[in-house]
Amino acid sequence: MPDYLDDLRFAHVLADAADATTMDRFKALDLKVETKPDMTPVSEADKAAEELIRGHLQRARPRDAILGEEYGIEGTGPRRWVVDPIDGTKNYVRGVPVWATLISLMEAGEGGYQPVVGVVSAPALGRRWWAAKGHGAYTGRSLTSATRIHVSRVGRLADASFAYSSLSGWEEQGRLDGFLDLTRQVWRTRAYGDFWPYMMVAEGAVDLCAEPELSLWDMAANAIVVTEAGGTFTGLDGRPGPHSGNAAASNGLLHDELLGYLNGRY
Repeated sequence: MPDYLDDLRFAHVLADAADATTMDRFKALDLKVETKPDMTPVSEADKAAEELIRGHLQRARPRDAILGEEYGIEGTGPRRWVVDPIDGTKNYVRGVPVWATLISLMEAGEGGYQPVVGVVSAPALGRRWWAAKGHGAYTGRSLTSATRIHVSRVGRLADASFAYSSLSGWEEQGRLDGFLDLTRQVWRTRAYGDFWPYMMVAEGAVDLCAEPELSLWDMAANAIVVTEAGGTFTGLDGRPGPHSGNAAASNGLLHDELLGYLNGRY
């Protein structure tokens, strides 16, 4: 099996470059922000970070395909880099430090493309998380200054901490009743949002999280970090991986109950 460590090191180089670009414009008074056709914001920093990452990839990995939030798919083949230049753009443009660059390498295999490398870099928080298939998940400042992370061993919903992003998406999908029932069963709920709940699941600080509507670039890096930390990452339909258009992540022990509530089976 490939060890993917060269790709992981390169993903850190990409994240370093993106961090320098995004932090340079974070809280800038003249930051330019536009509204995309789906009515979500995009800043000049989103575009600049993705352009920078694409440039590095085209020079260093010319045979690999690239899928990014701002500029779509480019190239074909069994290896595909998936990039969200700023996950949490609404936070970014308001000066809230909870945002990250998400970088993942996916490889074609049984069941379609699956993430084999993931880096989640949140420079305004001073945090970074990463994983490579078969090598575990880590957090730290760099590859040489890292701590391995693991999901929690909480086995009862009554003792569990549940994180989510917002209520509106659950209501739009007709899942709000099940969502609210779940919140009544757990020990604690918090709406941290975006990438952060998944990283806290991987670290064992949170036990389960879910979002009702997502794109592949929102999930690919998160998925490999959670699973390499010993957790479970699926869609709300229970399909493993980041392909369902939504996500549920847990320490594994609580996953069936998480999906049960969100699908109205309880």
